[in-house]
Amino acid sequence: MSDKQLALKTIERLPDDASLDAIAQRLEFVAGIRKGLDQIKKGETVPHEEVKRQLATWLSK
Repeated sequence: MSDKQLALKTIERLPDDASLDAIAQRLEFVAGIRKGLDQIKKGETVPHEEVKRQLATWLSK
């Protein structure tokens, strides 16, 4: 599905009284999900153990 088709489908699923802000937020959310899925397909992920290590570092500050 193209980006445009995905955007149109996403907007169509929103209530008729959805605000422009709500539409923009939903499109941003869907774009983020698509970007993440693309990164997974490309192998651009961080191993779980590395995430845990980084999180522990961030929380200790």
